[in-house]
Amino acid sequence: MSETIKLQIEGLAHKGDGVAETPDGPVFVPFALAGETVTVERKGVRAELRSVDVPSPERVTPVCRHFGTCGGCALQHMERNAYLAWKRQQVIAALADRGIETEVAPVIAAEGRGRRRAVLTALRAGHKVLLGFHERASHRLVDVQECPVLVLEIVEALERLRKLSSGLLPRKGELRLTVTATRNGLDAAFERKEKLDPKRIPDLVGEAMEAGLTRLSVNGEVLVEARPAEILIDHVPVIVPPAGFLQATKEAEERLSRLVLDGAGKAKKVIDLFSGIGTFTFPLAKRATVHAVEGDAAALKALDGGLRRAQGRKTISHERRDLFRNPVTATEIDDYGKGYDAVVFDPPRAGAEAQAREIARSKAARVVAVSCNPATLARDLRILIDGGYHLKSVTPVDQFLFSPHIEVVAALER
Repeated sequence: MSETIKLQIEGLAHKGDGVAETPDGPVFVPFALAGETVTVERKGVRAELRSVDVPSPERVTPVCRHFGTCGGCALQHMERNAYLAWKRQQVIAALADRGIETEVAPVIAAEGRGRRRAVLTALRAGHKVLLGFHERASHRLVDVQECPVLVLEIVEALERLRKLSSGLLPRKGELRLTVTATRNGLDAAFERKEKLDPKRIPDLVGEAMEAGLTRLSVNGEVLVEARPAEILIDHVPVIVPPAGFLQATKEAEERLSRLVLDGAGKAKKVIDLFSGIGTFTFPLAKRATVHAVEGDAAALKALDGGLRRAQGRKTISHERRDLFRNPVTATEIDDYGKGYDAVVFDPPRAGAEAQAREIARSKAARVVAVSCNPATLARDLRILIDGGYHLKSVTPVDQFLFSPHIEVVAALER
């Protein structure tokens, strides 16, 4: 049952929702700001915003027509300085929850020209094909016509991608599309439950070429590659895997690399754990020999391809390894006194608890932790601190414009 009531918003939760305290407990109100009086339709612990009766001075006009419906953005209505301060506070709070009190640097805004990678959903609605993002906490799809957080190349191609999606959509159900802006054009990687009818491939290839795509793949199988789906990592050409992970913006990648290099200092031998396609491997190799460890075969293949084209780097070796099930041990890191003097790790959102425990037992002089999840980062830092490391710096980097997410780089020393 729902009821329409007025609430006083007292703060923001970690996902950016406004929070009102009531006799029945907290109520979460998306798109409300601290200090506001709002009218809402309450449904248990959550509520839908109906009107802002007393707005916050930090409230601004959203920049996108889809805001409030599209689930891609949560904070377009918040003034920029307040927004960045709130993101920094999320990092401070996550560390405090683990008993870590340290100075957190101001947030580095690194959205650049926009996000170069988007994961979209396509759906058939009658005779129309919808392409976009799901509504907040809903299966309904927003047919995106604009997007201020994506690079212009992706936004300008939305109609072409919508048309291409129509030929791949099943009669029922959704289609997932990861589109990446590379230096040679857009890479489109579709994922669908059904196998692709081989008879459809010639038409799809023709449509992909007409759309100007650099590469088209379906369920990981490359159907056509007109040009290499290539990005530059510290001037090294790397061909990204279909739907492969990379830092959201080019500017953030560069800022994060600088922070990682600063944290590694004068290390001569570095192990780069969860290396991916070599985001930090190649910059680090300008100064040190680097051993890259990654569990994903496609990512490691991309790194290896870049290695063959890298110039002016010290020795780079690599290894495929599931670091969740089989973390690099403290003994391996130390190599009986002749091991790595710096460890860099950049795990997925789940963090790297098992790996952090091994690093904490090692003798590596420096550790640099990179994470997109302050909560799991704080857990892993607690392990390292308890193992004898001390924090030198914590720097948030915002490449996820208008979202509650934040990237963080933490540097530690023994």
